[in-house]
Amino acid sequence: MRRLLLLLLALTVTLAHAEPHDVIVYGGTPAGIAAALAAAEAGEEVLLVEPYSWVGGLMTNGLTHADFRTFEGLTGAFLKVAQRVEAHYRETYGADSVQVKESLRGTQAEPKVNRLVFEKMLAEQPRITVRTGWALDAVKCSADEKTRTVEIVVFVDAQNEHHAETARTFIDATYEGDLMAAVGVPYRVGREAGEEYGESLAPDDADAQLQAYNFRFTMTRDPALRVPVTMPPSYDRAMFEGLVPLIERGKIERAFGYPSKCLVKATLPPLPNGKFDINDVSRGLVRLSLPGENDAWPYGASGLAAREISGVTAPFSRTGLRQTRQRIFAEHLLWNVGLLYFAQNDEAVPAKFREEAREYGWCRDEFLENGHLPEQLYVREARRMVGLHVYSEKDTAHAPGDARAVLHRDAIAMGDYGPNCHGTAHEGSRFGGKHTGEFYKAVSPYQIPYGVLLPKDVENLLVPGAMSASHVGFCALRLEPIWMSLGEAAGHAAHLAHADKVPLARVSVPKIQSRLHTTGAATIYVSDVPPGHPDFAAVQWWAAAGGLHGLAPMPEKPGQRGKNLVGQYFEAFPNHAAALDEVLDAPLAERWRKLATDLGIAAEKLPASGPPITRGAWLRAAWRKE
Repeated sequence: MRRLLLLLLALTVTLAHAEPHDVIVYGGTPAGIAAALAAAEAGEEVLLVEPYSWVGGLMTNGLTHADFRTFEGLTGAFLKVAQRVEAHYRETYGADSVQVKESLRGTQAEPKVNRLVFEKMLAEQPRITVRTGWALDAVKCSADEKTRTVEIVVFVDAQNEHHAETARTFIDATYEGDLMAAVGVPYRVGREAGEEYGESLAPDDADAQLQAYNFRFTMTRDPALRVPVTMPPSYDRAMFEGLVPLIERGKIERAFGYPSKCLVKATLPPLPNGKFDINDVSRGLVRLSLPGENDAWPYGASGLAAREISGVTAPFSRTGLRQTRQRIFAEHLLWNVGLLYFAQNDEAVPAKFREEAREYGWCRDEFLENGHLPEQLYVREARRMVGLHVYSEKDTAHAPGDARAVLHRDAIAMGDYGPNCHGTAHEGSRFGGKHTGEFYKAVSPYQIPYGVLLPKDVENLLVPGAMSASHVGFCALRLEPIWMSLGEAAGHAAHLAHADKVPLARVSVPKIQSRLHTTGAATIYVSDVPPGHPDFAAVQWWAAAGGLHGLAPMPEKPGQRGKNLVGQYFEAFPNHAAALDEVLDAPLAERWRKLATDLGIAAEKLPASGPPITRGAWLRAAWRKE
């Protein structure tokens, strides 16, 4: 009670001096940065608030081996960052340098380079104000009979000073959905039963299990750059002795490797300048991830304890939440660092294995503020909003008899990775036991509808981070390139809501799509018409309406990929091209004419039947008449 009364006083004092913003984005994650940039470039005044010390989320905290399948699937804000990254390496080391090649078209970067690029992009936009080290403390909402509106958000900085901020639209881009929860938006934590959304990857019964977390360390073998792994706080070698028999029996052959029979995954290809993104070994005998140990992360050990006085809501005990997350962070740090330290230094470990393990260390030039360690834990899943569209496994399925996935005409983003989960529980010992709830499903590139960003009853809030999805659906969307696409769409939606003076749920999706397509962001996968192509916007418009569905039958193997390039990356998905130079045959011409008239284009304005015409020529003509 005392805390809430103090917050009311802070609101009264601070609001007298506060300047309203058009948009407030909470969470300087890649999604939050993309949202801020899109809104600011459209003319909005944006406040971007980040609770950690620096912006960039996991992309600046070790997750630098980006999760996508094909380069043809890169689009919008993520592609622009990749292009900036590649330009940085080209300008720093030369166009023909090893660093440019190892950046893999800019998609693989050292954390410090991702951070540099993000910070430059934000600094170049004068309409964006960035605040780091500000944590959410309280919110104030107004309400009528049907909907609520967020009016004020209170943040607290590192000096424990409160800042009450106002805006027309709020965007929650945190991984955890903290602002969403503070506003009182319904959400889920845990897994739904398979029958709820008809999901083959879901369990029979609903439960509270979350996908496991771990750190994404950045390490090197370069002696000039390498910093030794030191003993973590509370280290006890007895925790790790179970590793030795697995090494002695040849079950684990090396400390660092890819993709299996190793203690930790040194992802391929390597990063520029001899660095590696270190990750959990999928289906491994020993894991960095600790399912079950992270279940309290979203809301603290005591759960939500929302109380209201005069409309000001303190949605959680900030102290309790911070303490819970600090405890979970420390437990993961001890296990992740301790496992590496044991493998490198304990005399019970076979000498050959120990020597190979000692070839790796932290990077002298990374995470300088935090002892060469990332300051964020890899939160793969926390809260998930229950919004206007709950994204589920069915949204990634093939359209009936089609090479393409089910069509979403209201799509504002797309992805090509597929549902994947590193496990939600563990059976047996940490040494030789197994994670349960783990899955990796191949699917065709899929679309993401606008409704995943929208709460059901809050007029001015968008949620691209903890978006509306089932557990399985979220496992297809929880990837930084997709999060950036969702954030980008949220920024455009916020601008259109202001421009058209409508609630977010009534913003025209075709207008969002048009802004996205014009700025090089795809809402559907088209393998041969990338951003920058002169027909990109026209093809995206037509494909989003369904014009490219039905061109090829469902493959023999669902989710059929192209040829493997390296690691998890592949050539373009087959049968996903527009093939603009092909002659438009009569059956397809008839179908396209019907679709065009359904879209409101008068039949007499479309190309007449007669001499052969290419798909591209017909589509361009329809696009001009749209």
